[in-house]
Amino acid sequence: MIVVTGATGNIGRRLVGRLLAEGASVRALTRDPERAGLPSGAETVRADLTDPAALGPALSGADALFLNLAAGGGDAGPAIVEAAVRAGVRRIVLNSSIAVTDGPEDDDNFVSRMHSVAERAVRASGLEWTFVRGGAYAANALLWAEEIRESGVVRDPLPDAVTSPVHEDDLAAVAAVALLDRTGAHNGQAYVVTGPEARTRAEQVADIGRVLGRPTRLEVAPAEQVAEERATPVLPKEALLELFSLFATTVGTTPPITDTVQRVTGRPARTFAQWAQDHAADFR
Repeated sequence: MIVVTGATGNIGRRLVGRLLAEGASVRALTRDPERAGLPSGAETVRADLTDPAALGPALSGADALFLNLAAGGGDAGPAIVEAAVRAGVRRIVLNSSIAVTDGPEDDDNFVSRMHSVAERAVRASGLEWTFVRGGAYAANALLWAEEIRESGVVRDPLPDAVTSPVHEDDLAAVAAVALLDRTGAHNGQAYVVTGPEARTRAEQVADIGRVLGRPTRLEVAPAEQVAEERATPVLPKEALLELFSLFATTVGTTPPITDTVQRVTGRPARTFAQWAQDHAADFR
């Protein structure tokens, strides 16, 4: 049995489908099973990762756990790992971040802090582990969906910030291989997973426009104002401002580009243009 946290998120939903296609038994954790819309082959279970003490039944009988901190917050990470140990889980695949460097700079921002704390807890657990250190998510572009639908103009403070956006299905594919591993080849590996090419934020907006068949463009706006407008309970203004600060450090640089997807899954990583094509309906 493989337990998938964050099963209705961008990565989790793809992962559930992949695991089922491989014949695995999957228990998908979600706060609202009635609205999850997951495949019938998955055992969909109500669970709140902000209350790790109550996770015993959800983890019972599980051999492996996919842990995505977005489903419960970084503070819950170590407690969820403890719950997994108590339940007899043998392997954890942690959805981590490229921001983690295993150095003192991991304390510099909330993204690396959250994931490095969880990584240390997993390492200390004594369980088998694999870290999927994802680069900038292509799915972050969904934050622009409303603006693109309404006007085709995205307001953003950093048009020249450059990353190598990674498709959520590529992250799910790497995680699936690690969860299903029967050889031990992926045990103890920290995989840095990126997309195959560098794209500025302005280029990503233009890529979406080409898929839609209508012009889209990025208009520069102050970081403070954009953060206030886009803030949500899950991603508050302060967190967005920290992200903008991180993006600012990428201007004029060459982002990391890895061949991890090819090496682990046997197929090349998808481009941002392919991601935009897959999500065209979200922007129409």
